[in-house]
Amino acid sequence: MKRLVVALCVLCAAVACGGGSPEAPKKKVIGVTLLTQADAFFKDLEAGLREEAQAKGFDLVIRDGDKDPPKQASQIEDFVAQKVAAIIVVPCDSASVVPALAGPERAGIPVFTADIAAHGGRVVAHVASDNVQGGRLAGEELATLMGGKGKVVIIDHPTVASVQDRVKGFEEALKKYPGITIVAKPSANGNRDKATQVMEDMLQAHRDITGVFGINDSTALGAAGVIEAAKRKDIVVVGFDASDEAQAAIRKGGPLKADVVQYPRKIGQTIIDVIAKHLAGESVPKLVPIEVGIWK
Repeated sequence: MKRLVVALCVLCAAVACGGGSPEAPKKKVIGVTLLTQADAFFKDLEAGLREEAQAKGFDLVIRDGDKDPPKQASQIEDFVAQKVAAIIVVPCDSASVVPALAGPERAGIPVFTADIAAHGGRVVAHVASDNVQGGRLAGEELATLMGGKGKVVIIDHPTVASVQDRVKGFEEALKKYPGITIVAKPSANGNRDKATQVMEDMLQAHRDITGVFGINDSTALGAAGVIEAAKRKDIVVVGFDASDEAQAAIRKGGPLKADVVQYPRKIGQTIIDVIAKHLAGESVPKLVPIEVGIWK
């Protein structure tokens, strides 16, 4: 009888303390807001994020910013309300994202940016392609294709920090070629349909252009389509991203002749690794550049 009483007491104590085997600790959650999920580049970046998060034992909550700054700001607010362990932002607009970063700062949630930098706010680390280097490679390649002379149009997206760096590097490279003049820098917001309209306007306004720099593949492919339709075989295009579609267009032998290669999957993997180190108490660099190359 005494043994039965003791057994019951032990059982009651176990139930009171939760009983059974201890629960596994919950995974830390990282909130991610991307510029877009529609573009091939960001699909690859997202794949890298997911691969490394699984390896590191993190859960991801990924949202599509849809190139809409207010929508992205709301997503950041939601992550703060969810008390995530860290936030990754690929800004839709490098300047307008800054006020939205005040919420995570007040909540003590570390913020990291990928591919596109923010023009302010407290950001622990930024992981991105070396866009200035990429711009230089694009400039050198286009100058070579043009024989060191002619007129160039840059189809721009000036509100995005990564694009600003690409254009900076591109313009630096062309300074070595006094025979080349940049005649216009219209914006297409990184959008193919808009780039198509812009290129049509440029062919009318600057009939003697012989070179185009598209700041991403959507832009470059949109411009190349217009040039090909106009049968302007004297105009060459250099793009940025080297997506599968762009590589196919280069192999086909159309106006798009070369592309700067980025490694978005590596960007995604690297930023998760940086977050893991930061959350473990290790110091991490403010800027982690990922090298780029040229595809032709």
